Amino acid sequence: MAQSILDLIPETCTGTLTITEHLNFWGGKRVKPLHETNVEPVFEPATGHVLCQMVPCGAEEVDEAIKSAYGAYKKWSKLAGTERARVMLEAARIIRERREKIAKLEVINNGKSITEALVDIDIAWESIEYYAGLASTLSGQHVQLPGGAFAYTRREPLGVCVGIGAWNYPFQIASWKAAPALACGNAMVFKPSPMTPVTAVILAEIFKEAGAPDGLFCVVQGGAETGSLLCHHPMVAKVSFTGSVPTGKKVMEMSSKGVKQVTLELGGKSPLIIFKDCELENAVKGALMANFLTQGQVCCNGTRVYVQREIMPQFLDEVVKRTKAIRLGDPMLDDTNMGALISKPHLEKVLGFVDQAKKQGAKVLCGGEPFTPTDPKLKGGYFMSPCVLDNCRDDMTCVKEEIFGPVMSVMPFDTEEEVLQRANNTTFGLASGVFTRDISRAHRVAANLEAGTCFINNYNISPVQVPFGGYKMSGFGRENGEVTIEYYSQLKTVVVEMGDVESLF
Repeated sequence: MAQSILDLIPETCTGTLTITEHLNFWGGKRVKPLHETNVEPVFEPATGHVLCQMVPCGAEEVDEAIKSAYGAYKKWSKLAGTERARVMLEAARIIRERREKIAKLEVINNGKSITEALVDIDIAWESIEYYAGLASTLSGQHVQLPGGAFAYTRREPLGVCVGIGAWNYPFQIASWKAAPALACGNAMVFKPSPMTPVTAVILAEIFKEAGAPDGLFCVVQGGAETGSLLCHHPMVAKVSFTGSVPTGKKVMEMSSKGVKQVTLELGGKSPLIIFKDCELENAVKGALMANFLTQGQVCCNGTRVYVQREIMPQFLDEVVKRTKAIRLGDPMLDDTNMGALISKPHLEKVLGFVDQAKKQGAKVLCGGEPFTPTDPKLKGGYFMSPCVLDNCRDDMTCVKEEIFGPVMSVMPFDTEEEVLQRANNTTFGLASGVFTRDISRAHRVAANLEAGTCFINNYNISPVQVPFGGYKMSGFGRENGEVTIEYYSQLKTVVVEMGDVESLF
């Protein structure tokens, strides 16, 4: 079943796939849109070719999907954790078996390199496998009370959870949200980004094939209006959103009308601090990983790179040399390092940030321009050369605002105290990083950085075993790690009296 689109993938190369299958999924099957209005074309970033049409779901369809999910939740929540785990492990196995095909479809829809997409798909099945392992460990507490009475707690599911995904990691984000939700006994209705609607429905089919009850993981397509319908629906118990700060605020406001639980994973403008005693080779590699994965379209990227003044010249020489060597081109080829940005408007926005940086006094050391690959079929793609900016100041727009593209801003610093103050002087707090050989300094800096994650002598690794989430306006709640179970479940206290009731009346 889950191989309908995937069967086309082995013969598919960049710019040749057109998808006509329905992209909604509930009740155990793909669902035809009720009304084909407000249709939006979905473009293949590497070519500009129209991949498919995204038809947004209206109120009736959203209601159908949520009711389908609720019916599945009533069955799923009654299963033992080991029974839920069995289905999840089978889903992880299927993903692992079809990783190459799913990754290729992700490349076509998202524009990132096949090398990165394969890692994303691996992280997706690892997340499902990890939470399958936790499903049977959910337990409560027993508390002895006076007179032989006692109390215990039950960790129970929330009900129907909504996941709203972003376009930079379509399949991985869907899996990150689904895995803990399903492990806890919930059902999920997932809305992917309207720019990347294709792979979430593959995940829905895989869960169905693995033995999940019909409706357990539903997919509805749409933009802001569909998202609003999901947030306002009275049968939804929780909303987990990944995206921008302005949209996150709206999700929080809408969800508050029904007092729904919310997890927000929002934007970032993360600092990467490189001390003069670092291993320079690793620091340069870390800075590249912190800025250029997925064409720089990563919320936790370390785009404010602070380098201790004494090693600034060596660092810039090496980072520019390696940035110039990044191979842009067909993202389906193994030797391509960087693919295309998600859309033409987004490409123009990122290039606009570079132009503005130059006007404000920044110096472009390399890149920052539209790039046209030599392959004729890629001439309509949304490529730009990765950019390194020098002569940046903390008050520049390119340093303060999230660009969400392959643009690295580099600034010198002198002392630890100074750089910590500058690093924390932001409304964001998603991630941070430090490179140093001084173990005391590394942990001291990590303790003082105001961010949900701090990488020491590395950057942008995402083990599913550790929590991921933000401080400040980068959001709240966590994804991944054992703690996320708490965000997809609720505690019930049961008090048991073994004797007579002592009444005041």
